[in-house]
Amino acid sequence: MSPSISVAMCTFNGGRFLTEQLQSIAAQERPPDELVICDDGSSDETLEIVKEFARRCAFATLFVANEGKLGSTKNFEKAVSLCRSNIVALADQDDVWYPHKLASIEKTFLESNETVATFSNADLIDERSRLLGLRLWSAFSFDAGEQDKFANHRALEVLVKHPVVTGATMAFRRELFDLVIPIPANHIHDRWISFLLAARGKFEAIRAPLMQYRRHGEQQAGLPPQVHAELIKQAKSRGRSFHLKEIKLFQEIHARLREREADFPYASFALIEIEKKVSHLALRAHLPPQRLARIPLVLRESFNLGYWRYSAGWNSIAKDLIIGC
Repeated sequence: MSPSISVAMCTFNGGRFLTEQLQSIAAQERPPDELVICDDGSSDETLEIVKEFARRCAFATLFVANEGKLGSTKNFEKAVSLCRSNIVALADQDDVWYPHKLASIEKTFLESNETVATFSNADLIDERSRLLGLRLWSAFSFDAGEQDKFANHRALEVLVKHPVVTGATMAFRRELFDLVIPIPANHIHDRWISFLLAARGKFEAIRAPLMQYRRHGEQQAGLPPQVHAELIKQAKSRGRSFHLKEIKLFQEIHARLREREADFPYASFALIEIEKKVSHLALRAHLPPQRLARIPLVLRESFNLGYWRYSAGWNSIAKDLIIGC
């Protein structure tokens, strides 16, 4: 039996790109059973665009205007909580879906009852909807080896190293959402949800691009730097405060898993990996200011494979030895 599918979208002054995204959802070969849109205080034409779309589209569209500003994470939490279908697919307001996106998602869940969530690759486009010749997973350095780990039920090994799941490409079983809420407001929703669901069951990575992911200057959370100068700038900015913030985020995920350990079959492994990640981050956060004094600590951590399991390998080693905290 085919599952029902809800699309959960959050909007905030997205009228510039919203029409194109809504049209791509309406053009799905497998249309959604409902579209839930939560708006976080838009002052542009978003409301009018959604009203006109709801009047013409063939599926139910629920539009909710928040009384007070919730922020992106809590707005997505609200949108998903209003969804009534078996599967929830998240949607950003500024992307474009390929017509087969929901059909591919449905097929993935039908193939295995063990699949708790899925996400896909995407083609990158610019503000004028022109293809940039780059795909989303390449931009996040999510390579074939890490993709194979997802295929072999080892998603947590990737996610403890770095976040690779973009919310706009993700779908999951609605019944599991109660296990991940409430989402702390200081977390990005897709990172929190993806890590916890990976501790729950099979997280399927669809290697084909199912949508176009838009890059533009107004994005709340964009892509990692793609050119050398930007990479160096980012490395310089990721010092002690960055590592300490990451430690706090992982400690909060750890606390949630510990609290509901019985609900997450892979919780024991996840908890151990988080503890090792936190230890690695703590070492990097407290490296001595003198570069020579860092060498034995960095070498020891590299021999223990910490830089490869929990950071970016040689790039992180170079950062700690040359650029510093």
